[in-house]
Amino acid sequence: MYIITKEVYFCYGHRLMNHPGKCRNLHGHSVKASISIKSTELNQQGMVCDFADVRDAVESFVDQHLDHNFLLHKDDPIIPALIANNERFLAIDEHPTAEVLSKMIYQHLKREGLNVDQVVLWETASAHACYRED
Repeated sequence: MYIITKEVYFCYGHRLMNHPGKCRNLHGHSVKASISIKSTELNQQGMVCDFADVRDAVESFVDQHLDHNFLLHKDDPIIPALIANNERFLAIDEHPTAEVLSKMIYQHLKREGLNVDQVVLWETASAHACYRED
């Protein structure tokens, strides 16, 4: 099995409403997402796929939905205040954890036709979450 990995970087804000610690407060992260694509064979250029194709697919999703956005659970009570102040946010069905964000990116890339092995989201320099389908 061949595997290539492309890293992208972006920032987002969020909070985890039911978290018992300080993550229940509004805060932000500068993250690294590491996207791995797999193939049992190489293409005619001797590649799994072009790194630029991975970059383009992931950056379009990240730019539209995640980068410099405020990510919230759909039931977060702060949403009406954000709407009233014309603030950018994305309300999702799950709590906006690193695990959930890595799954969102994975599923987008899969829909784009990439043979994704895994997506790892580094929320801090020492903590990351990974999503893969076996």
